[in-house]
This record gives sequence, structure tokens and C-alpha cells, in this order.
Amino acid sequence: MKHRVFVAILAIMLLSTAAPADEGMWQLDKFDAELFARMQELGLELSQEEIYAPGGKGIAYAIVNLGGGTGSFVSPYGLILTNHHVAFGALQRASSEEHNYIDDGFYADRSEEELQAHGYEARVLISIEEVSDRVLKAAKGKKGAKRYEAIEDEIKKITAEAEEGKDVRVTVASFYGGMQYKMFTYFMSKDVRIVYAPPKAIGNYGGDIDNWMWPRHTGDFSFLRAYVAPDGSSAEYSEDNIPYEPAVHLPMSLEGVEKDDFTMIIGFPGQTMRYRSSYSTDWSQNWRFPGRIKLFGDLLDIINKAVENDPGVKIKMARFDAMLNNSMKNYEGQQEGFKKAGLLEQKIVEEEEFTEWVNSDKKRKKKYGKVLPTIEKLYEEQALYRDMNVIGGFLGFMNQMVSASGTIYRWTDEKTKKDMDREPGYMERNIPRIKQRLEMIDMGYDEGVDRQFLRYFMLAALNLPETQHIKAFDEILAGYSGTDEEKVDALIDDLYAGTKLNDVEERMRMFDLSREELMKEGDTFIDFYAKVYPEFKEMEDRGEEFSGNISAVRPLLIEGMREWKGGAFYPDANGTMRLTYGTVTGYSPADAVNYSCITRLGGAIEKNTGEEPFNCPEKLVKLWEKRDFGKYELGCFVDVPVAFLSTTDITGGNSGSPIINGKGECIGAAFDGNWESISADYLFNSELNRCISVESRYILFVLDKFSGAYELLGELTIQ
Repeated sequence: MKHRVFVAILAIMLLSTAAPADEGMWQLDKFDAELFARMQELGLELSQEEIYAPGGKGIAYAIVNLGGGTGSFVSPYGLILTNHHVAFGALQRASSEEHNYIDDGFYADRSEEELQAHGYEARVLISIEEVSDRVLKAAKGKKGAKRYEAIEDEIKKITAEAEEGKDVRVTVASFYGGMQYKMFTYFMSKDVRIVYAPPKAIGNYGGDIDNWMWPRHTGDFSFLRAYVAPDGSSAEYSEDNIPYEPAVHLPMSLEGVEKDDFTMIIGFPGQTMRYRSSYSTDWSQNWRFPGRIKLFGDLLDIINKAVENDPGVKIKMARFDAMLNNSMKNYEGQQEGFKKAGLLEQKIVEEEEFTEWVNSDKKRKKKYGKVLPTIEKLYEEQALYRDMNVIGGFLGFMNQMVSASGTIYRWTDEKTKKDMDREPGYMERNIPRIKQRLEMIDMGYDEGVDRQFLRYFMLAALNLPETQHIKAFDEILAGYSGTDEEKVDALIDDLYAGTKLNDVEERMRMFDLSREELMKEGDTFIDFYAKVYPEFKEMEDRGEEFSGNISAVRPLLIEGMREWKGGAFYPDANGTMRLTYGTVTGYSPADAVNYSCITRLGGAIEKNTGEEPFNCPEKLVKLWEKRDFGKYELGCFVDVPVAFLSTTDITGGNSGSPIINGKGECIGAAFDGNWESISADYLFNSELNRCISVESRYILFVLDKFSGAYELLGELTIQ
């Protein structure tokens, strides 16, 4: 972006003098006193220590990281409330044509009937510790890949020291683009089980049509349970394990919410990019978003054709289908939000003004003058390889045989190294999870779909510009004759005919082989990966070079902006625990359009067509017709509340987070943002951005009146 056009400053600037009320994902160990006073003004009754205090005190210790989602302990016996869509992967893996828990739901009224949640683990926070000095000292004076490796090596040392001899799991996260580093220590339950999930017609009512939309009538909740060994230590799944007993659990509110009520969310938001440069914004708006929308749409076409008349394949592909649909709609919303807000133009204007401020002082110019030009150059270099990076990355993610062959092939090299010299993902602490992923492949594998995914990426690679060709693909296909499609089809036939990786016992056997032994196997997918790996490794190396360089300049940009603007700056979300707060309120997205803040079961009945995704269960319809709402009725209406809006600032990863009232009670589970808030990962708009949560009374109503889950209800603390 050599030539930058000056445009008028739009109404909403990226960084205000101070974060507006209700905006921000705040660190619990560094909470601003003025912000806490603001929370008290809005209705918070708890002290700061009752929310979080070192040593396991406060409701924050009831919050659970589920890996990509959040949950909360709601009983003394390890019971976890989360979203239906967070638990969906476990439901999919446990389902079959005979037991379709996705469509029918699931309830275990006895512990021995609970289902293993394959691939899930629950992390409970123990402590937070600053480690910036160690990490930044190790990185000092280094650039590019050497800087990246220095940071990675120091983090591995910190992690190993903290975990040695202890039953804990440690992660180190960067804040403010790499300005700060903190160590998070967790207790980890490796045995998580499914206790309850409503049928799809409740848990995903409205499906992809209603996703990210308001008004919403989705009962997006499920219950899991964390287990430990009899002595209280973390342990893999075993019938001998017992429920984990948390130090803190949240009571469920029977009062629910009303307009203007105070709300707060404690959870694990994944990633926001509100302090990114215009170059990063341009990259997303003009390449990443449109590219992902097309890619995910194409992959969904492959899935839709495969599942059309095959219920078994539909179940196996359900997790991929849900992930791709959700992500594609998210990118569509991001793209629309960027353009409506003029975000890129705002960034350009802001950076021009920032540059003028920097250049007006010699000291500032020396410190910050090269930051933006350096970032621009780094993105220009990345653009030279970005399309081939997408092929390499998504091929290994979507195609199960390439994924398995890559994992096994790379392990034969990594296992020969000392543990501290390995790539982080292949260190001993991660090997049990690698093996688990290899074992679980069959739960979401269909050869027909896998073939089509490989075909798609191979043909896409052949259509890349010459400078981005994956040469190994060209060399492999040179051994076949015909058109590109004929060559690819012949290669795919050979690959699937000559592999044993589609058998779980063979995968696990090959995982234990040496490199020499593995290559003697003559497995076609292993041989294929061995040929393409050098170029895949080059892609990774370039990514590390970029990460190392960008981590040196992004902190300077944030520091400079903070010096220029002043005020309180919360760090971008990075998967670590955060607190956000707000109030229950509606919004007006357009002229003469005003949305109220609470939806009711009657609204779900109005949407009911009898056909998916608006196929409201007959029993639920009858309960509404009889007005059989019990004690869960919404005060001013003869109806049951379903979902509600709040100004609480969230993003992906917050899914399943408890939304909590001023007394520390759980008033629901956050599950989405409204359409107008999708671009809030880059720009928060307090007038439009809303969090959507399923209300606690609807959760209790469905458990009681619809499912008769009385044992589960009896386990909850209801206030």
C-alpha cells in the first residue's frame, strides 16, 4: 500500500482517549480501580477479592477453559455449564446412526451413563505470574526467526520449570503484541464427560440462518462433568475416576434478567486485533476475508453433496460442517462490518496523524519513526507466499490422511531430539494428546469426502501463480499423464489404495516406528508427505521469520499510540482469562428499527415451520400452548425468557462463558454476538455491539419441563 489516500475522519476512532464504558476485555490480576468503580455504579455488589484474588479465592476460579470455548462449574461435583455448540464436537464423536445424540440430545441421570467427551479437557486456573523480564531478555537484540526461536525456547524453559514435579499445565501468553508475557498455571482434568445436551431442535434452533442474528431463540447450552483420579490428581479417562470437586461453583439464578441489569462475563476470549495497523487491516479486508469465504463455501459444497443421502456421513461430517458454516458467516460479517465502518480508512487517517505527532519530536521520531514502514515491508514480504501458505495449512487440517501422515512423519524426527529441542507441539507433555488425535480420526473420517478435499487443494495448488507453486506437487504429478484433473485423480486413487493410515491400529503402530522403519513401510501417504514436507517446512520457517520480526515492532506501535492518546488500554484477547462487563439492553441497527433485549419462547413458536432448522419440538410447543411454565415465567409476560442481549464485550472463545449478575449468580451462558458486532474483533462500537446469552430460566425450564432432568436439577444450586 505505497500510495495512501487521505480521507475524512469517520465518527468512531479506533483508539479513544480512554476505553468507553462497557468496552474491554480486562486482565483480572491488573484491574483498574476506576473501571471497578464503574462496575459498582452499574450494579456490582461483589468486592474485587470476591471476583478474583490470588490463592484460589473468588468466582473466577469457577471458570473453566475447555480449549476453544469456556464453561463454569455449577455444582460441587465437577458439573460444567457450557454451550451446546462448544460441546458439539463431543456429541458428534459419540454419535452414530443408532444413537444420534446430535439430533436427539442426551441425558445421563446416573454417572455411569455419562459419555466420554473425546478430545476434551478442562483447565482450572491456579495462578497468574508475570514473566516478561525473562522472555524479553532472551529476545533482546535478535531479529526474525532467531528472535522467534529465542522467545519460544525461553517459554519452553519457563514451562518446564513450572511443571516439573507438579500436577499442573502451564501456558505463557504474550500481551500488547509482545510487550508483556505472563505465565498461567492450571489444574487439568483430562477426563471430561457429557451429562446433558438438548436436542438439536433446541440447542441449535434456527441453525445457520439465525447464527449471529437477533432476535434469537436458541437454547445453546449443555452440561459436561470433569473427572479426576481417586486421589484427586489429573488422569486420563477411567471408570475408577471420580468427579472433580471445585473450590468454587456458581449458583444458577431463578430471577434471570431485566432491562438495565448489570452483567459481567469471565471467560477465555480467543483473539482480537483492535491495535493492529492499517496494513494488517488491509490484509484482512482485501485478501483474508474474501479468500476464506470462497474457500469455506467450496468445502461446504463438497460436504453437502456427500451427506445428501447418507445419514452416517452426515454425522461424521457434522463437526466440519458446523465449523465451516460458522466461520464463513463470521468472515462475511467481518467484511461487511469493515466496509460499513470504513475501518481501513480510519486506520489510515489515524496513522497519518500519529506519524505527524511522531515526526514533531526528535526523540519520538528516533523511537517510533520506523515502526509503520517496517510493518508495511513485512506484510509486502508475506504477500509473496500467502496463497501457497493457505494451501499448505488447510490441506493438513481438512484432509485426515495428510494430517495423520504429517504427524507420524514429523514425529520420527522430533523423537530423536532432546525434549527441550523439539517443536513445542511434539514435546513429551503433548504426546498423549497427539496420540488421542490419531485415535479419534475415525470418528470424523469419510474416505469419499477426504478424497474430494485432497482433490480440491491439489487442483487449487496447480492454479497458483508460478512463483507460488508447490514444486513437490508438480514433480509428483509429472509421473502421470493427461489433464491436470486426470493426473490428480490418478494420484489420489494410488494414494488411497496404498495406505494403511485409514486403520487406527496401523496409525498407532507406525507412530512408534523410527524414520528408517517408517519409510520401509512403503505407505503411499507417508511417501507423499515425505516429498512435500521440505516445502511445508519452508512455509513454517517463513512464518516464524515474520512472527519474530512483527513481535519486535507491534509493541512499539501500541506503546506509541498509548503515549499519543493516553488513557487506559486493555490488551487484545489472546485466549487467557478476562473479565468484561455491561448491562442488559437492546439496540437500534437502522432507522426505525429497535430491538428489545429479551426474547421469549413464544417467539420460537412463531418461527416454527416444522422443518429444520425451525423445527420446534412438539413437546415444547405443547408446553407453550398450555402455558406450563412453572416458576420459570418471565415476570411481565405469560411466557418463558429464552435469550437476552447485553453490552458485554466478547469474542470467539467466550462461547459458553457464564454471564453473571451483580451478586455473583449465573444468569445464563454467552453464546454469540449480534451481526453488527462481528467486526468488533477489530473495532468495538458501544452503540451496536451486543452479546447474546441463553437465559438461566430457559436452561432450567428445558431441564425441568421438557427433559425431566430432575437429578441434574437437584445437583444445581438455584437461587
